[in-house]
Amino acid sequence: MAKPLDWKSRLGRRLKLRDLYIFVAVDQHGSMAKAAARLGMSQPSVSEVVANMEHTLGVKLLERSPKGVETTRYGQALLQRARAVFDELNQAVRDIEFLADPTVGEVWVGCPESIAAGFLPTVIRDFVRDYPGIALHVDQMITPPELRARKADFVIVRLNRLAEGQFGDDLGVEILFDDEIVVAAGIHSRWTRRRKLGLAELADAQWIQTSADSWGALLVEEMFRTGGLEKPRTSVTTFSVHLRTNLAAMGDFVTIMPRSVLNLNAERFGLRALPVQLAARPWPVALVTLKNRTLSPPAALFLERLRQNVHSAVAPQPSKAKSARR
Repeated sequence: MAKPLDWKSRLGRRLKLRDLYIFVAVDQHGSMAKAAARLGMSQPSVSEVVANMEHTLGVKLLERSPKGVETTRYGQALLQRARAVFDELNQAVRDIEFLADPTVGEVWVGCPESIAAGFLPTVIRDFVRDYPGIALHVDQMITPPELRARKADFVIVRLNRLAEGQFGDDLGVEILFDDEIVVAAGIHSRWTRRRKLGLAELADAQWIQTSADSWGALLVEEMFRTGGLEKPRTSVTTFSVHLRTNLAAMGDFVTIMPRSVLNLNAERFGLRALPVQLAARPWPVALVTLKNRTLSPPAALFLERLRQNVHSAVAPQPSKAKSARR
């Protein structure tokens, strides 16, 4: 068993923050020469830094070869903590900026398109109005595993059995609300003009669905199977919310979408939920954060607003016709 290293006598004096930065650069570029060029250093200087780190820690951090370098398991352990160190330093700078001016900062959000096109725009609109000095960055490509690499302050996701295994003990999951899937069509479609609509009639409809193994497509398949019918033929397969809403508004297409997405886009695109009952399945929308990571004050401020307004943002809005009759 390796002898524990004393901080003051060894690490505190020999391992510098600059050394960690150089080591991270070597791992990113997979080559000491490339890292040296990027850092504006000589290759021997980079090699000397890594060698001194290995001597200080007493383990091999890199495996060297003519093709470059590869991080050992000891190096990977150091990298994981080094990224956390630099992340906390960045957070500290953001905190200082926030203390200097509480209305200035940045928030990095990760979410799928169905969140970005659902309740999130309403929350963002009000937040930016009240805090114009805080810049929001919304990335639809960030997933919970990428949260560990600190590419976002937090991620908003939809939970279902297909997402099992994504979360580990290092991630915190907070349920914001339960959404549901609805079947929708354009208000000028022949489907929305019918007072009664049987499931069998929709078997020949032009269906827009997500991929065959997605949560929504599986619910549609279950709905038809329970009714003793074969699953409908899919005319268009896409995860794009914009394509689904536009196509549904333009013709006789039938599509599935989260209730929160329909609430936001029904009046704008002329959409309506069809009187078709899908199997009751809770579809939680959750906030995922990295445990033991302190969020910047602007990010914490945004989350506070998100929690306060999320339920009103997804509540069904009365149509203009109904409002006029009141």
